[in-house]
Amino acid sequence: MKGVILHGGHGTRLRPLTHTGPKQLIPVANKPISQYVLDDLKDSGVTDIAIVLGGIYPEKVKEYYADGSKFGVKITYISQGEPRGIAQAVGLCEEYVGNNSFIVYLGDNLLKGGVQHLVKKFEASDQDAMVLLCRVKEPQRFGVAKFDENGKLLQLIEKPKEPPSNYALTGIYFFKPMVFDMIKQLKPSWRGELEITEAIQKLLENDYNVGYEIVQGWWKDTGTPEDILEANRLVLDELKPEIKGKVENDSSIQGRVTIGKNSVIKENALIRGPAIIGESTTVEANVYIGPYTSIGNNVTIKRGEIENSIIMDRCIIGINDRIIDSLIAPSSRIISKPDNTPTGRRFILGERTYIEL
Repeated sequence: MKGVILHGGHGTRLRPLTHTGPKQLIPVANKPISQYVLDDLKDSGVTDIAIVLGGIYPEKVKEYYADGSKFGVKITYISQGEPRGIAQAVGLCEEYVGNNSFIVYLGDNLLKGGVQHLVKKFEASDQDAMVLLCRVKEPQRFGVAKFDENGKLLQLIEKPKEPPSNYALTGIYFFKPMVFDMIKQLKPSWRGELEITEAIQKLLENDYNVGYEIVQGWWKDTGTPEDILEANRLVLDELKPEIKGKVENDSSIQGRVTIGKNSVIKENALIRGPAIIGESTTVEANVYIGPYTSIGNNVTIKRGEIENSIIMDRCIIGINDRIIDSLIAPSSRIISKPDNTPTGRRFILGERTYIEL
């Protein structure tokens, strides 16, 4: 089986973070979202992987993943350019896939437990396609499944105003090559895109065997800042504590905390887990890092309190304030003036932002 990771899209709901890079490279617990996808495929025995690149800094994706050898996989790059739908992106992979079955995995999706058992199940089945569904609170935001009274999949509807069920399509699909024939028959939807739901619907209408599985754990589509912060919380909830850096006083660490090599936590600082601190990062005295916070590599936290936030690489924070529910892109600086009055702050900052409070 081959793997296809979709790495395109505009990421408009994540601006300004996506002005300088694709959304799939935004880190959750100090690892790019799409790396969780790649690792999941590798752990499932899928090591021949195509990454379909979008038009937002595709060179950053190639720079990070290269040929895949450092991740234990072989990567082929396919350019999508202007995004015109998931089905269009999948259709570009026909030559790459050949006669093999394959799994399509959106690069901004996270799935607890991974797909290893699903890969084995699909390969052992006579199914022509299999979709992964998850019960959600707002199904109108997604492609939604319609079933008959016996639970058989009848139809998939993209973002319906009146959803026929609460079961949404996740961004994970298993296919055999006949799906390419269905994609060639598609016309753009009202959104101007080739919809993967319509391609799967054509498989159903042509009596192909389309199965489904329901997510047993959690699934996150990380399309908004709130989604990314929730994904960060979910991943940190399963964090295994590990201290590789220097902690000047053991009382500075409370709960499950991971600290990377060459990082220093000064005496009288307090890190309350679950939290992760990257490599070569300094947390000065009297700084408070609260639960569900990820601090990247080469970061300096001089003053302040941070909670439920993601601080990316090479940032400098020196404030008299409390930062909460925030996403701070790489190489940003947030500095307080001496007479600043403490209060709670929430930021969504793009790369190399400088703020003086």
